[in-house]
Amino acid sequence: MDKVVADAAEAVADVPDGASLAVGGFGLCGIPGVLIHALLDRGTTGLRVVSNNCGVDDWGLGLLLREGRIARVTGSYVGENKEFARQYLDGELEVELVPQGTLAERLRAGGTGIPAFYTPAGVGTPVAEGGMPLRYAPGGGSVALASPPKETRFFGGREYLLEEGITTDFALVRAAVGDRHGNLVFHASARNFNPLAAMAGRITVAEVERLVEPGELDPDAVHLPGVFVQRVVVAEAEDPRAERRVERRTVRETVPARDREGGN
Repeated sequence: MDKVVADAAEAVADVPDGASLAVGGFGLCGIPGVLIHALLDRGTTGLRVVSNNCGVDDWGLGLLLREGRIARVTGSYVGENKEFARQYLDGELEVELVPQGTLAERLRAGGTGIPAFYTPAGVGTPVAEGGMPLRYAPGGGSVALASPPKETRFFGGREYLLEEGITTDFALVRAAVGDRHGNLVFHASARNFNPLAAMAGRITVAEVERLVEPGELDPDAVHLPGVFVQRVVVAEAEDPRAERRVERRTVRETVPARDREGGN
């Protein structure tokens, strides 16, 4: 039952080239940075990644992307990653864009053994009708591979389209607290896609900021039960790979106190 491994390198040592990988996080919030760096150091390539987005140019999954280690991305947001956009438009990267809520449900469905489900999201758009560019021809311009049309049905007079659940070879997630049995607790918004990605992975690796002994976690406080987690690695706070960056920092202009009080 003790699922703790010595370090991140050991935790991802058997991730082969071409593996499919569900990765938690939203923007840079809750991303498994230590595990991503371990894959980068290992040289794993040809990865097929399922994640809400692909990090930024110099952090998160963007590090793997920059080195040409990712072959395909299933996600919902290109975000601040210029290299992501460049590789996609130049025909170097295959991309399946999915409505964000649909992506979340596809991961959850795959993790609970549901092969497919119907949703109204995307009806009447290229998501349902097909033709969305999955891959451009080298150098950009023409579409080399387009998305196929999806099955639709009417329920109660409303049209829905069929979406398939997602399962992956591996999943990488980050949690605030975990125990040796793999039970995880996420902090605030870092919960985002992490539980869903963990459920979808056949082998799920969790990096945790704090490791506790079995029985220390209140069962009602557990966000993800250990049945979904196969490996746990501690992300040491002093490890620069565990840095929690802010994707875009916005601050307001400081107003002098005398102006706030109506002074001249």
